[in-house]
Amino acid sequence: MPRTPKPKALPPSETMRKLPKQARARRTIEAIFEATAQLVDSEGAEALSTNKVAQKAGVSIGTLYQYFPTKEAIVVAMIAQERMRVMAELQSMLISAVKASRDPQSILRDRVRALLSAMGTGSHLNRAMVRLAWHMDHHEQVAQAQREGTEHLAIALAAWKDPSLRAPTPAMLFVATRAVIGVIRSASLENSALLGSKELEDELVRMVWRLVSVDSPG
Repeated sequence: MPRTPKPKALPPSETMRKLPKQARARRTIEAIFEATAQLVDSEGAEALSTNKVAQKAGVSIGTLYQYFPTKEAIVVAMIAQERMRVMAELQSMLISAVKASRDPQSILRDRVRALLSAMGTGSHLNRAMVRLAWHMDHHEQVAQAQREGTEHLAIALAAWKDPSLRAPTPAMLFVATRAVIGVIRSASLENSALLGSKELEDELVRMVWRLVSVDSPG
């Protein structure tokens, strides 16, 4: 089987120049992130600029450039932060659920709901910001989220040891994670009215359950 090529690193113009170490620096970064999200929401992605972000965040353009060389770098950093937050949240949910011996289907629903909230309806990042992230479609960030999602699902399926669940296989895990993320991405880019609906959540849960359930056809 051929090896999957490693994702290409982002060019220097699209990466963060340095990480904030002091509390004041972290507050500055959060202000820049919040200002970026608000500008995208109110004026659209096309109107976004580093000058506007700095002004709205209440920082000098020099301070902004200490961390971000371009407006794209800000968005990439926001995507990375949100990905890490979501993955940590999902992992914590899985550990708690397995310890409590919860019903696998209810745990699956919790995972789908969390992914919809983070990548579609957005509480931390609003819909406009999420759509911008999907439009940018940075391979490394998306690929990393998919890899982590696959690993977490594999660990969960192995830990549950439930007779109603199939033993995880690479193909099954690949299809399950890519299918869910693909649907959420399409709904977000199309600004679909289904985002946030119980109908979409139900269909995603049903789809993944058929993949991982022993009773699924085929």
